[in-house]
Amino acid sequence: MTEHLPALVFLVPLATAICMPVAGHGRKSICKPLALLAVAAMTVLSVASLWAIVSHGEVRYSFSGWEPPIGIEWLADPLAAIMLVGVSALGVLCLLYGAAIDDRTHDKHPIPYYTIVLLLIAGLTGAVYAGDLFNIFVFLEVVSLSAYALVAVPGGRALVSAFRYLLMGTLGTAFYLLGVGYFYAATGALNIADLAQQVPALLGSKAVMGGLIFMFIGLAIKMALMPLHGWLPDAYSDGPAAAVPLLAGLVTKVALLLWVRILFWVIGAGEAQQASGIFTLVSSLGILASVGAACIALRQQDLKRMFAYGGISHVGLVLIGLGQANQTGLTGAVYYLLNDAVMQCALFMLAGFIAQRYGVRSLDDAGRASIRNPLVIGTFVVVALGMVGLPPTGGFFGKLRILLGTIEAGNYLAAGAVVVTTLVTLGYFAQVLERLVRREGDAVPEPDSGHTPWALHASMVALAAAMLGLGIWNDPIVKALIDATGGLAI
Repeated sequence: MTEHLPALVFLVPLATAICMPVAGHGRKSICKPLALLAVAAMTVLSVASLWAIVSHGEVRYSFSGWEPPIGIEWLADPLAAIMLVGVSALGVLCLLYGAAIDDRTHDKHPIPYYTIVLLLIAGLTGAVYAGDLFNIFVFLEVVSLSAYALVAVPGGRALVSAFRYLLMGTLGTAFYLLGVGYFYAATGALNIADLAQQVPALLGSKAVMGGLIFMFIGLAIKMALMPLHGWLPDAYSDGPAAAVPLLAGLVTKVALLLWVRILFWVIGAGEAQQASGIFTLVSSLGILASVGAACIALRQQDLKRMFAYGGISHVGLVLIGLGQANQTGLTGAVYYLLNDAVMQCALFMLAGFIAQRYGVRSLDDAGRASIRNPLVIGTFVVVALGMVGLPPTGGFFGKLRILLGTIEAGNYLAAGAVVVTTLVTLGYFAQVLERLVRREGDAVPEPDSGHTPWALHASMVALAAAMLGLGIWNDPIVKALIDATGGLAI
């Protein structure tokens, strides 16, 4: 039974998405609880899958009796299992938050909205499990099309942002697929395990290196790597408050995880000297993104745009860790990726909540409102600690490992970039916190007017607890990640 858990984790949201139009045709009110139930069941299955994989080892799931490299294979290893526990758990919290927040854009058309959300989660699941480059493309397209539609839900300016996102995303898909074509032409294979046997010896081939560069460009657009990030700030600022935490927490992070798979599972850090160039490129672009996006975030007045650039900066930090081509940097990068998924989700939940409840959309609004809501302030402090990289949050331990990885590699420029990014991040979060709690002139502290739904409290408290828990119990998680990535880096 346990060997079928990966398929069940995927099928639950997919089957629910397919059934949603029929189930909700007579009673639209059923859509919300049905979606929540499906993702909650997926969470239980993903936890069971993680337990089975940790206890008995990875599962290679082949479809229709066709063995790889000819057939389609899914790889359910500890890394995929940990990531999918995060995907499903964050999906539950985002659905709870979206159902509770006073944002009725999705309630006008609940059937298509919840169908698209479930398709997005199913696509993310398939992308994490996919064991070949072409099926990664297929699931990336499911994720991208769902994301474009979700951003467009509010209409108005969001339609323009969604169209820009669509144009950039389509370009990214085209580059990725072109790279896959180059790999297939050079090796005759698409399965990741099969490619890992052939590609390291072919890194001198222009076709293989060209394919690798094209795939990196495509995924760089999906992960919003600077300077290919132009779609993200507008999409997250104009998208629906109910859906943006889901997009910010998961979509770019899964694209990053896929690049980790290709870079270390297919290429391998120590397999050939020719691989050093691509790791140097990744590290250099990570330095540019981490420092550049953090400086842009420091100049922002709009809170959602500030948090969006903060997320772009942290994509750069993950790439700095990957670019060191050592076990410390790789583990730190993947661990920080998991933490950043939680932090980005929490940030955009906070941004949506204070915009709806207090009308706070900018730094000036925050100063005038003088918020005295302990839930908002407490959650924001925990998120800020994680984003800056201070204990006891998981962000501290992830960033520390990235920094140690740069020192181990002797890359002091990258180490300096991590430190500078940390200081700049502290600068813009200090601005926000100071505006949230201070009183300007005769401003009257804003009471927590109106009833706050329990789901909002539960979502924010759960995310704050997750950030602290990832820090307090970082040791077993890091050990699991080391086991999952052991031998992949020098």
